[in-house]
Amino acid sequence: MSLIYLVTVGNVEEGVLDFLQLGLADAFGLRVRCLDPLPDPSYAFDPKRHQYSSVALMHELMKVCPGPDVRVLGVTERDLFIPVLSFVFGQAQLNGPLSVVSLARLHQEFYQFAADSRLLEERALKESMHELGHTFGLVHCPEKSCPMSLATNIRQLDLKRSAWCVSCEILLEEALVE
Repeated sequence: MSLIYLVTVGNVEEGVLDFLQLGLADAFGLRVRCLDPLPDPSYAFDPKRHQYSSVALMHELMKVCPGPDVRVLGVTERDLFIPVLSFVFGQAQLNGPLSVVSLARLHQEFYQFAADSRLLEERALKESMHELGHTFGLVHCPEKSCPMSLATNIRQLDLKRSAWCVSCEILLEEALVE
């Protein structure tokens, strides 16, 4: 395992991908490269929910995945859902190559506050670390400040740091040498 690929799905706010590329390389100790962007995911839109299916996005990401020994993180501005939840910040295949993160609810504007690009980047990094962590076999962590802790709302996400707890760091290191 030596590469993480980032791919935008539709338009993504400028600068976020650059921030993720550097932050994820540091967090995982792996090279991070960008794939060609995918078009707007109109195929994933559910008119009843006014949201986009993360499962449908992951099906599209599978088509561009360069192989089983890499990780692919899709990044989109679209609000995502899975059928059993009202929304998801992201989704990943446990021990698989694919993950996706939505920036929709990471923007301060979603909560009726003024835009804050730095906060958006920090939230995007923590959520991306979380979803990619799942692809390396990490499960939800009880340590609330760890990126692998479960966040079902933005306050929980904001409590996280962009550094692994000791336990998750050890598990990640083990996963990376396998």
